[in-house]
Amino acid sequence: MLRFIIHYGIHFIVPILIAYVFYRKDFMKVSVILLLGIVIDIDHLWANPIFEANRCSIGFHFFHSYFIIPLYLLLLLFKKTRLVGLALVIHIIADITDCLLMKLQL
Repeated sequence: MLRFIIHYGIHFIVPILIAYVFYRKDFMKVSVILLLGIVIDIDHLWANPIFEANRCSIGFHFFHSYFIIPLYLLLLLFKKTRLVGLALVIHIIADITDCLLMKLQL
């Protein structure tokens, strides 16, 4: 249960907190952009089974692969793509955290 709360807390609460703290003027717009980082989970639809509670997404799914993640980090460097990059990096952090917690069996 703790793993579930932490994982989905990072997916949904952290983006809203970041939008509120750092982008208060555009809070709603930035919140939506940051929450849309979840869209990379579309790659789960290509897996069989689609959802496996004890599968680490990092390195398994295409948009969670080790050669795609650096591209998300590159997006942080440019003002026009920074929010999208931040959304994707938050998503990857949530999934890395989930993988670590899975190994700890929490």
